[in-house]
Amino acid sequence: MNRLKTAMMLAALTALFLWVGQAFAGRGGLAFALIFAVVMNFTAYWFSDKIVLRMYGAKPIDPGEHPELHQIVRDLAERLSIPMPKVYVIPQETPNAFATGRNPQHAAVAVTDGILRLLNRDELEGVLAHELGHVQNRDTLVSTVAATIAGALSHLANMAMWGAMVGGRDSEDRRGGNPIGLIIGIVVAPMAAMLIQMAISRSREFLADETGGKTANPLSLASALRKIESYKTQIPMMGSTPATAHLFIINPLSGKGMASLFSTHPPTEERVRRLEEMAAGRRP
Repeated sequence: MNRLKTAMMLAALTALFLWVGQAFAGRGGLAFALIFAVVMNFTAYWFSDKIVLRMYGAKPIDPGEHPELHQIVRDLAERLSIPMPKVYVIPQETPNAFATGRNPQHAAVAVTDGILRLLNRDELEGVLAHELGHVQNRDTLVSTVAATIAGALSHLANMAMWGAMVGGRDSEDRRGGNPIGLIIGIVVAPMAAMLIQMAISRSREFLADETGGKTANPLSLASALRKIESYKTQIPMMGSTPATAHLFIINPLSGKGMASLFSTHPPTEERVRRLEEMAAGRRP
């Protein structure tokens, strides 16, 4: 179901992009915006792992330094039939973790000092199973595709805005003089694209929870999520930004209410509920 939702939202994002491109940018502008966004996101796809690891001061750890951590990651990688990822530790007390890398062959998993101190072995295994679920499900690729389309749409809206400002009445004549359509293209469409992109990210988090719950104990993952959620406000993560928040198992910047619409993660209570239902379904 999560895969189906992702496919449907990607299709909606693509349809929105094509509609705006046809309505406001013309073929030349559409091609320019698409090429620009693809180049930008292609670069991020190839180098974002190195950038984000450096941003948070993540240090590569060999088996001699953290033998238990390495063993858990190795066991989970074997269960999921993916190559052993590189293992990093982030020198921060905030409990959190993320996985990155453009594909399973170039993956890395990073955990904070705080999460190693806070969680027991089973909970840590649940967290790492979730993160390696992202690797197996190739979520970096899915996120890049969504970002490419949303980014291109944003560029198209900017081009339409500047075209309307510079072109004046001629621009309006070429577009049929439809101010409502112009407002939709410049303001509403990019906002809708961002909402769809965030929804795709939330769907992939549910899918990684599902993979993690099947690979490890779902109740241990649920317990870990509760603990991390409770500590994230007590010990804020240093240097966290909206651009990298989607990587972590719990969004260090997420809010409640209307802010949840723009969150890259589903509500933790909902994630815990689904994991508990998964565990109940396993019981005889």
